[in-house]
Amino acid sequence: MSADAASSNLQKMSIVRTKPLMSMPQILVMNLGFFGIQYSFGMQQTAVNPVYEFLGANPADLPILNLAGPITGLLIQPLIGAWSDRTWSPRWGRRKPFFLIGAIGCSLCLFLFPFVTAVWMAVLLLWLLDASNNTAMEPYRAFIADKLPPSQLGKGFLAQSFFTGLGITLANLSLFVFQIFIKGATEAGIPYWVVGSFMLGAVCSIASVLVSVLRTPEIPPSPEELAAMRANKSGLGATLREIGEAIRDMPVQLRKLSVVYFFQWYGMTVYWQFIALTIAQTLFPSTQEGKEQAVAWTGLVNGWYNIVTFSVAFALVAFARKRGAKLVHCVCLLLAAAGLMIVPSIGNQYLIFIPMIGLGIAWASIMGVPYIMAVRMIPSTRFGVYMGIINMMIVVPMLVQSVSFGWIYTHLLGDNPSNAIRFAAVFLAIAGVLMLWIKEPRIVRDVDDVTAMPMAGH
Repeated sequence: MSADAASSNLQKMSIVRTKPLMSMPQILVMNLGFFGIQYSFGMQQTAVNPVYEFLGANPADLPILNLAGPITGLLIQPLIGAWSDRTWSPRWGRRKPFFLIGAIGCSLCLFLFPFVTAVWMAVLLLWLLDASNNTAMEPYRAFIADKLPPSQLGKGFLAQSFFTGLGITLANLSLFVFQIFIKGATEAGIPYWVVGSFMLGAVCSIASVLVSVLRTPEIPPSPEELAAMRANKSGLGATLREIGEAIRDMPVQLRKLSVVYFFQWYGMTVYWQFIALTIAQTLFPSTQEGKEQAVAWTGLVNGWYNIVTFSVAFALVAFARKRGAKLVHCVCLLLAAAGLMIVPSIGNQYLIFIPMIGLGIAWASIMGVPYIMAVRMIPSTRFGVYMGIINMMIVVPMLVQSVSFGWIYTHLLGDNPSNAIRFAAVFLAIAGVLMLWIKEPRIVRDVDDVTAMPMAGH
């Protein structure tokens, strides 16, 4: 057998090894860094588009102005995943260096963002912020698969859902609370209460990641895993070839999941871009004060659905184990679709919280349940690169949305943000139905031996 063939075979092996069970507090500490990362993501969801508007951007341009998210995710996450797969330092570990670099970048960008004075400056910082977020977030998915035995993977991924909800909740609630107590605005027209939320995010981003990094040791790779790492050639070209090979070797059921992801993430992106405009249109007067009230209320609404997210995250573990992950995710997406279809018809700002419960349940599932299935489909030696590819399945729909939805919004939806939210509901419903098309992989039991096993389909 040639050296290249041997290297390829090693990369396609699933190294099955005993991993110690972790207590629930240990799992939570391990995932605490996800809290800071998701605070940053919450600010992108709720505050960045209003900042664009405060600076005078046209609402129809919002999809294009948000290209940073899908493009940086498409380029950075697969590369970071592949690099972290082949990284090991006895001192720094495997995934942790990427957590730290990303968290430092997030903190700096969040600190600087509210001081922009022009749309182009906000766009530039959003690109840097998204690049940092992607650098920190991608290895976190693989970190769960590295650390936990099969019986605890559900808890690990749903713990990330919990901290997703908690981080985004704090980001959104800070916008609402700070508006009450902080007055005034920068020369560019950005309210100081928005500045305060970004400052809090800068602290949360680095502090939470530091706690996770310092308190959670990584498991040293086994001899088989070290052999697989050393078999990988270094350099950007080799990394790109590895990503291409992983896409070519992708299991059929993971390809089906990518179709679900297209409709799921296209719809979620439309929601984030147009919920503030919808709330402003349906619930508040069309004045500058009304716009600011709508931004703050959007923060409260988004905070509410994320409260639901971290409240139900761990319950979904039991449901997924009992009923199957694909059925649970299907039902959750349909609940979100039903809720969003109702939202534009509500004329009372307090009643809007009721249909948002469905989105909160779905968001908990989106951030955890599909990964429970995905890690059963991929070889353990390629967790990082495949988590990056799964993120490509997230960002490609966002990229398509960014370049296509402006035309749809103007020519098919009548420049009406309420119609955009209904459009998002339809896409989430399609994603839910398509989940039933996937054949769910069997549950792998914890093992007591260390062996190398070829993955099915490779």
